[in-house]
Amino acid sequence: MTPSVSLLLLLLLGLSQAHPVQEEGIEDGTMDITTSILTSNNATDEILLEGDLVAPRTRNAMKCWSQSCLWKKASNGQVVVPFTLSREFSSMERQKIDRAMKAFARKTCIRFVPRQNQYDYISIENRGGCFSSLGRVGGRQVLSLNRGGCIQNGIIQHEINHALGFNHEQTRSDRDGYVRINWENINQGMAYNFYKKDTNNLNTPYDYSSIMHYGRTAFSIQRGRDSITPIPNSNVRIGQRQGMSYWDIMRINRLYRC
Repeated sequence: MTPSVSLLLLLLLGLSQAHPVQEEGIEDGTMDITTSILTSNNATDEILLEGDLVAPRTRNAMKCWSQSCLWKKASNGQVVVPFTLSREFSSMERQKIDRAMKAFARKTCIRFVPRQNQYDYISIENRGGCFSSLGRVGGRQVLSLNRGGCIQNGIIQHEINHALGFNHEQTRSDRDGYVRINWENINQGMAYNFYKKDTNNLNTPYDYSSIMHYGRTAFSIQRGRDSITPIPNSNVRIGQRQGMSYWDIMRINRLYRC
């Protein structure tokens, strides 16, 4: 399987407990990334898959058969992602978003640039939750960062990774060797959020510490009941929201051939 066959299904192969790459000014929160995102998304009227993915309107969410789902690489080797930023964000919030985006520039060939007249771009807005489309969808695509709960380094990077084409870690094709999905603790109407994808794992290991991995109580029917349990070591931490892990960065570089 080549990257161009499953560009929207990028999750990983093997076993890793790499720690997230620390960035200056990161919040020291104890709430896992799932709880933060899903709590914020209670206010949205968007149709969301897996909690924070905008349901596609123009193509199958599970397959991308060409380079059309990736952001384009310039002749200098940089992948340019134009963006606009809503005026609703305060100066401090703008600084946090800018800091989260600059982490990509320091460690990958991704470059976020203010939009001029580009047709394809990300519109970062203060909507009712934290959510994004998956990959480049064409034209203006909204990346929502609600001011009430989404302006955190890890959440910003999580949603940006979605926009770059990355799905959630726990839905990757080989996940059953690394996590157990406790279906009995999940409402039947929410079970679709845990279906495995036919992913291109980019020859990278399963990453418990990925910024794209949801926490152990995601969509649980009752507080204290785990929907996701790491195996064989159930004590492994999942759902961190500090920032991108080593393998998050590595897979961006592999997908975009940085």
